[in-house]
Amino acid sequence: MVVLNKIYTRTGDKGETVLGNGDRVAKHDLRVEAYGTSDELNCFVGVARLEAKGETDAALSRIQNDLFDLGADLCRP
Repeated sequence: MVVLNKIYTRTGDKGETVLGNGDRVAKHDLRVEAYGTSDELNCFVGVARLEAKGETDAALSRIQNDLFDLGADLCRP
């Protein structure tokens, strides 16, 4: 079992996060909200795939790949 007592990012938490290109933006920035929402949707699609079979599973797999690409695009301005 891994135990994490302390985690340091060395940048502090001033209500900001770092985008894929290194830019810092507010954690409530619409871009951060958008890629967080697309990631959350991707999780729900993954849960649906647990029960999906055949062509439905294949379609959901393509949707997941598209959502990964969308998240990456949103992460890099």
